[in-house]
Amino acid sequence: MPGYDVHEYDVLVVGAGGAGLRAAIEASAAGVRVGVVTKSLLGKAHTVMAEGGMAAAMGNVDDRDNWRVHFADTMRGGQYLNNWRMAELHAREAPERVRELEAWGAIFDRTPDGRILQRNFGGHRYPRLAHVGDRTGLEMIRTLQDHGIHQGMQVHMETTLLCLLLSGGRCVGGFGYDRERGRYHLFLAKAVVLATGGIGRAFQITSNSWEYTGDGQTLAYLAGAEMRDMEFVQFHPTGMIWPPSVRGILVTEGVRGEGGVLKNNQGKRFMFDDVPENYRSSTADNPEEGWRYTQGDKNARRPPELLTRDHVARCIRREVRAGRGSPHGGVFLDIAWIKEKLPNSVEHIKKKLPSMYHQFKQLADLDITREPMEIGPTTHYFMGGIQVDGDTQMTSVPGLFAAGECAAGLHGANRLGGNSLSDLLVFGQRAGEHAAAFARRQQPETPGAVQDQIHAAIARAEAPFERGPGGESPYAIQHALQEIMQNWVGIVRTEEELQRALEAIADLRHRAERVGVGGNREYNPGWHTALDLESLLTVSELVARAGLERRESRGGHFRDDFPGKDDNWAKVNLVLRRGPDGRPESRSVPVPPLPEELRQAIEENK
Repeated sequence: MPGYDVHEYDVLVVGAGGAGLRAAIEASAAGVRVGVVTKSLLGKAHTVMAEGGMAAAMGNVDDRDNWRVHFADTMRGGQYLNNWRMAELHAREAPERVRELEAWGAIFDRTPDGRILQRNFGGHRYPRLAHVGDRTGLEMIRTLQDHGIHQGMQVHMETTLLCLLLSGGRCVGGFGYDRERGRYHLFLAKAVVLATGGIGRAFQITSNSWEYTGDGQTLAYLAGAEMRDMEFVQFHPTGMIWPPSVRGILVTEGVRGEGGVLKNNQGKRFMFDDVPENYRSSTADNPEEGWRYTQGDKNARRPPELLTRDHVARCIRREVRAGRGSPHGGVFLDIAWIKEKLPNSVEHIKKKLPSMYHQFKQLADLDITREPMEIGPTTHYFMGGIQVDGDTQMTSVPGLFAAGECAAGLHGANRLGGNSLSDLLVFGQRAGEHAAAFARRQQPETPGAVQDQIHAAIARAEAPFERGPGGESPYAIQHALQEIMQNWVGIVRTEEELQRALEAIADLRHRAERVGVGGNREYNPGWHTALDLESLLTVSELVARAGLERRESRGGHFRDDFPGKDDNWAKVNLVLRRGPDGRPESRSVPVPPLPEELRQAIEENK
C-alpha cells in the first residue's frame, strides 16, 4: 500500500474560490489552524470568471434600495423555494461584506461623489451590483488572496480529495492526492468546509472552468449528507457560440445591464414578445425607456432583456428553433447600438466592459463597439447542492460545512445575477466562523481511526492502473456523459428524455468500472479524468432523478410535458440522500412558513 503525507489542522477548507478563501480568513482570524486544499493553483479559482458584480443593497445609486427589497427580489427569483433564513441573512449582511472587501483593498468603480458604483442586473429592482468594470470576480479573488496569505493558513495547491473521512459520527478530515507528483495526502481536521463550486463540466456547453466536476457535492453525498434542489440548473442566456473553440464562454449580464439588446436574424428585439404577466408593469415597452433604466433613471422601467435568466434563455431557444437564430445557432446581443445615445460610445463600452471588448476582439475577431455579438445559452450555475443550516452552514453530517455554489438554499429555483458573489462572502464568512467554533470543541483524531477508509480510497484510485491502457477511455465516458446531459437534462426536459438519461448514466457507470489508464501517478491527465468520473456521474444522476420527480416547470427546471407551475409543488423542496443500498432516496420537504416580518417585506415589494 503506497505511503502518504499527514497534515493536521483544526479547520480544513476545500476550495480556494471566493467562499473558500473567505471561510479560511474567518477561521484563521478565530485563532485556529487552517489548511486550504485547492484543485487548481491559488488565484485560478472559477470565481475570477465572475464579471458583472456582487449584489448588495447599499443604495448608492438608488436610495430606495434596502435589504427588504433585496430579500423580496431574491425570494421572487427563487420562486419562494429558497431557504428564507439564508435569503434574509444574505440581504442583511451583503453590504457589510462588500464594505469589508473594500477595506481590505478592493478597488470598485465609483459614483461621481466617490461611493461604490452599482449597476442594474436581471431580476433586481434597483441598481445593486457593486462592480469593477466586468472583472469583479478577479478583483474579489485578488483582494481575498492578498489579505488571506497574511493570516497564517497553509495552502495545498493542485490537490484533489478522493473522500471525506468519518469517525464517531462526524467528519474528521479528507484523503486525497497532489496532481503533479501523484503523492497521497491525509488531512486530519476537527471541521471541514466544502467550497468546491458547481457541476458545469457535466454538460457539453458550459461557462464553467475545468475544476467544476461536482467534487464537493459528491464528497458530501457519499459521506451521508443530504442534497437539496438538485433539479435546478441555471443556463445563462448569453455565452459565446463562435468560433467553436470558445463555445460556452460567458458573456456577462453586464452587457445587458449597460444597455445591450437581444435581436433575432430579422433585427427584431424578440424579448418584447414574451414578458411574464407579473413583470409587465415594471418592464419597458420601448427601447428609449429601457435605455434610461440602464443609465440609472429612477423613473424608467427595466428592459425585457433583464428578466430572469431562465426566461431569457428559453426565449433565445424559441427563436433559434423557429428559424430566427443567428448563423451559428444563437441570437445577436447588440451593445453597439448605444452610439445613437452616446457620442463617445466606443470609449464608454471599453471602460464599462473591458473584458468583453478584449474577449471578442481576441477570440472572435469582433469589435463589440461596432458589431453585435453572436450568443446562446450556456450551462452556468447550480442552484442545488448540499443542504446546510441557514445560520451555521453545517450539513447533516456533524463537522462538515459547505458554502458557495456547492451549498443549496439561498437561490431556490433560480439565482439572480450578482447574488453569487455576495453569497460567497456572506456564507463563506459564516462557514469559517462556525467551523472554527465547532473545531474548538472537538478532540483531534488519529490516523489509525481512519485506516480502513484510507486503504479503500487508495484501492479505488489505483484500480485504473491495474486495468491499464486497454481499458475503457475516461475521456470517451466523460464526453458521452456531457452529450447526455446537454441533450436530455438541459434547458427543456421531458419524462421520456430524463428516463433515457438515467438509463444511459447507469450504463456509463458500468463502463467507468472498466476504465484503464497507462503511465504512473506523476502528472497524468488520463488518471485525473478517470478519478473525476465518480463525481460527474453522481451529480448527473441526482440532477436527472430530481428533474424526473418534479413534474412541473419552475425556475431553472422546465418540463416540456408539464410546462406550467403546479401548486402541489409550490412549497416543496426535494431532498435526496444515499440509501443503504447505495442508491439515491428522495423525500419531499415542505418549505417552512415565513416569519411575519419577512412575509411583510415580500408583500411590500410585489
